[in-house]
Amino acid sequence: MSPPTLHTVQAVTGDDVPRLSSPHDDLNQQIIRLLQDDGRAAYDEIGQKLGVSGGTVRNRVTRMREAGMLHIVAVVDPVAVDYESDAMLGIKVAPGIAPSAVAERLDPYPAVVYVMWVSGRFDLLVELVCDQETELTSFLNQHVHGQSDIAHVEVMTRLGMFKNQFLLKRHLP
Repeated sequence: MSPPTLHTVQAVTGDDVPRLSSPHDDLNQQIIRLLQDDGRAAYDEIGQKLGVSGGTVRNRVTRMREAGMLHIVAVVDPVAVDYESDAMLGIKVAPGIAPSAVAERLDPYPAVVYVMWVSGRFDLLVELVCDQETELTSFLNQHVHGQSDIAHVEVMTRLGMFKNQFLLKRHLP
């Protein structure tokens, strides 16, 4: 393990974000990476790995959370909990309909775990994860097929899983 590094901290970034709250600060990046691996890791444990005190980690996390830069949430890995059925929907919205309107309509349903506005032949990619195959069929029949705001949908069900990075990690500079 390399010796602890001194971290120089500027008071404010170019965007008037306090440096201690900034995700661009080197120590904050390291804290974020460790929290991405285990969001429940103790601050003392993180501090020990980074060569700083647990109080320093707690203060940094608190500042990033208060600044709206960091949210610690639980994310369920659909493969790990062995859901019965999941599908990716490629949706082409009807003419005159904004993709955001369809996204907002589908958003409240628990089976919908991912909605992305995309370019290409679809307007939206929507991922569904269901406890039972009948739930997937029911969702499609009630909320997708025959809906006036959807011109076309392509339903792609999972045949196998090669990689599932369920917690997306942003590249931090």
